[in-house]
Amino acid sequence: MHPSSLQNMTRFRAQYLHGREAEPLRILDLGATAYDGCYRPVFAGENWHYLGVDLAPGDNVDLVLQEPYRWDEIASDSIDVFVSGQVLEHAEYFWITMLEISRVLKPGGLACIIVPSAGPEHRFPLDCWRFYTDGMKAMARFGRLAVLDAYTQWQGVGDGHPWNDSVLVAQKPLRPWWKRLGIRALQSLQRRMMTIGLIRSV
Repeated sequence: MHPSSLQNMTRFRAQYLHGREAEPLRILDLGATAYDGCYRPVFAGENWHYLGVDLAPGDNVDLVLQEPYRWDEIASDSIDVFVSGQVLEHAEYFWITMLEISRVLKPGGLACIIVPSAGPEHRFPLDCWRFYTDGMKAMARFGRLAVLDAYTQWQGVGDGHPWNDSVLVAQKPLRPWWKRLGIRALQSLQRRMMTIGLIRSV
C-alpha cells in the first residue's frame, strides 16, 4: 500500500466520520491483506468494528470470500462504511463488484474507494484498469450510489509512487422500503445475468 492511499483514506475518515466515534459502525475493508500497511489503524475505535475482507487468507484478513462477485457471507444492508484501496484495478468485472458494494451498504452508508489513475503494470494476479474522476462517478451511478466527492490527484503527491490516486466517496441514499426492494431485485438480476454471460462466454 502506497503512502498516498493511506493519506487519502485518513482524509476520508477525518471529513466524513469525525464526530461518529461513539456510534457502533461496522466498517468493511475489501482487499484488506496487509502489504506495507493497511487501513485497520485508520479505523481503530472502541465502538467501531473493522472487518478485513479478501479472497484469500492473509495478514489483516478476518473474512475470506468464496466468490469474488457474490458475497454470500455478508448480509444485505449490514455495512455502515465500505472502504477499498488498490483493488478494483485488479477486478476484471469491477461493475459487478459495485453492485455488491451497493447491496451490503446500509441505507445512508458510506463508501470510499481508492484506485490508481496511472502507474506501471502490477499484476495481482491481473492488472486490468486505471480510473479517472468521471469513471469513478459512473461507477457510483451504476451502483445507484450518490456521489459525495470524486477526484484524481493529477499532480504527484511526493511519495515516490506514480499512481495519481482516483478517489470516490459515495453514499447509499435513504429510500422508501418498497423502492429499496425493487432496486435490490433489479441489481440481483443484473448481477445474475452478467455472471451467467461471463460463464457462457468462456
